[in-house]
Amino acid sequence: MNKILIGSAKDQRNAEHEYEFTLLDFERIKNLIYKRAGITLSSSKYNMVYSRLCRRLRINGCNTFKEYLNFLERVNSSEWEGFTNALTTNLTSFFREQHHFPILEQHIKNHKNQNKIHLWCSASSTGEEPYSMAMTMVQVFKTFSPPVHILATDLDTNVLSKAESGIYPLERLEKLPKDKLKKFFLKGKGTNTGTAKVRPELRDLITFRQLNLLDDTWPIRGPFDAIFCRNVMIYFDKKTQYKILKKFVPLLSQDGLLFAGHSESFQHAADLIKLREKTVYELVKK
Repeated sequence: MNKILIGSAKDQRNAEHEYEFTLLDFERIKNLIYKRAGITLSSSKYNMVYSRLCRRLRINGCNTFKEYLNFLERVNSSEWEGFTNALTTNLTSFFREQHHFPILEQHIKNHKNQNKIHLWCSASSTGEEPYSMAMTMVQVFKTFSPPVHILATDLDTNVLSKAESGIYPLERLEKLPKDKLKKFFLKGKGTNTGTAKVRPELRDLITFRQLNLLDDTWPIRGPFDAIFCRNVMIYFDKKTQYKILKKFVPLLSQDGLLFAGHSESFQHAADLIKLREKTVYELVKK
């Protein structure tokens, strides 16, 4: 998962808007999304927050941001999902940060004698990452029925639904090698022209579930041979990062690997994990 957040407070104050949006409203939203999802918003995201949440005001019939936020904070408000989804924009692609996949492939080849391989994609977005992991596993075992299970989770229920469908516009697949496209996708016809769907055998390797990495407990069990948590931690402060990394530790197998994003560094968690190679971590042996 990766998020593009644009706009500035200065631009915002000079713009004409449908709703009044005060600095107090913005600060309140910052606190709410941090508590809910651990996302830290800087002042440069002022304009983005306004544009993303206007639709939520319209949907819920609210006339002001204050009214909307009061509604949001009511006990058991179902709007939390819409609020969180609105502020998380997911950028991903197939085999993104490509150097990770040969490392994953070799790691699993070293464990092929296991009865079952367990992998976790902890920020699956619209599915490109877990499907890339699944394609890699098919290549490792040279079968569409490898002894592999991939758990794919995300906070955003909208993108999870898209991921589970496994249907993508052809332009999203342009960078895939033609042999992979032919092997792993079924081209849409008729009303589905212009799209392709992942093969059902690939889809069957993955379980998609909603999960908030900030929750105190996760309803999942390890150990996992590898965990992908890429381009997520950059939105959390170091305290939150450490809390999440500490919960990863007991879920990794003793020689399991944690894959991070290209701009993420966990030196502040040196007591938990250590760098094995570029943006790939392993457990610190106790």
